[in-house]
Amino acid sequence: MSNAPRLSQARRDWGSDDTGCPFMHVDMDAFFASVEVARHPELRGLPVVVGGGERSVVLAATYEAREFGVRSAMPVVRARALAPKAIFVQPDHHEYRRVSRGVMEILAAVTPEMEQVSVDEAFLDISGSRRRLGSALDIGSMIREQVFEAFGVTCSVGIARNKFVAKLASTQSKPNGLMLVPDAATTEFLHMLPVGALWGVGAKTQERLGQWGITSVEQVAHADIATLERMVGRAGARHLHALAWGKDSRAIEHERVEKSIGSESTFFKDQTDTDVLLEKLLSLADECGSRLRSRGLVAKTVAIKVRDADFVTVARSVTLPSATDTTSVIYQTVRELFLALPRHKAVRLLGVRAENLESADMNPVQDTLEDAIAGAAVAMSESEKVMDEIRAKFGQGAINRAAQRPARLSSMRVSNYP
Repeated sequence: MSNAPRLSQARRDWGSDDTGCPFMHVDMDAFFASVEVARHPELRGLPVVVGGGERSVVLAATYEAREFGVRSAMPVVRARALAPKAIFVQPDHHEYRRVSRGVMEILAAVTPEMEQVSVDEAFLDISGSRRRLGSALDIGSMIREQVFEAFGVTCSVGIARNKFVAKLASTQSKPNGLMLVPDAATTEFLHMLPVGALWGVGAKTQERLGQWGITSVEQVAHADIATLERMVGRAGARHLHALAWGKDSRAIEHERVEKSIGSESTFFKDQTDTDVLLEKLLSLADECGSRLRSRGLVAKTVAIKVRDADFVTVARSVTLPSATDTTSVIYQTVRELFLALPRHKAVRLLGVRAENLESADMNPVQDTLEDAIAGAAVAMSESEKVMDEIRAKFGQGAINRAAQRPARLSSMRVSNYP
């Protein structure tokens, strides 16, 4: 869900001249919520909110729910207060990833010059696709049609001279829109927007700029650089001034290396039962391992996060002797970390994260001598691949894990995890 400012009165049609506009930004509309509506057509037109239990946060909301003020990252309790008649749906990340993969396959068929930046958005360089597929607007329309036909969800598309302006164009065209900002119209388009539209301007920066009377992109563009530096520092001033004039030299990044893969869960009621907590850790480790294997990645570092009833958060990480994508290794590691933590209060939240990710093809797993002799590592790896296949075919809940034996961490390096 994009939180960038959208202007209801903003101009939507800037013409069709796509000369000098090779960049396209495709952004799914209220993605998680849209997937749920596509799965359950009876929800169409209703305020739908995707979130966990009462103590979690909103992951997505339909535009009908947003009319009540519901936004992503908002506590579910607050969302219920704002929209008491909204329909709250438990998230199904397995389904969201499935749809995401399908959408990205559609985009990759348009051009190999694609950069996926999140589960629900990507940049394309369509310079080499126009001869084959038509104008930029034709390509954008085709993408929107194919995505909707395949998955029943909508996306918004922005086309412009560079990535920054293309993203703003997709934001201003939401929901389910298509906007081309011709090269010659870039300055006019940008200067109609509020200052919060600039990348890097969050709530605090916006407040600081507002104290100096700067509330629009146009004011940033015409501001004295020295004055801007006093507001946001030298690097920040030059960054914002360049964006205000539509300058962005970034190219498509073909290989975006994921830095980490993680999962966390907030308990409906603060938990003290160690068996229940370990069971949750196993579930979280299982999700991390499955996601690593689906992406062909392995992790050198495993981390745990524990938040108690007073919202005090403790995190620890372990550097493994060799990279892994095996759920059992991840679980054994976080289990040992968890049991080693001093715990005096009930637990509110648990999280597991795999970090220092590398390609599995470049990092063959090195078994310990006893595991190699026993064949344990190979057997576990094969069993987990079978579980992945079963879940892919029959759903995430088709098969679950039993408890596993404790880990041996004598050869691992443990560190505090910020």
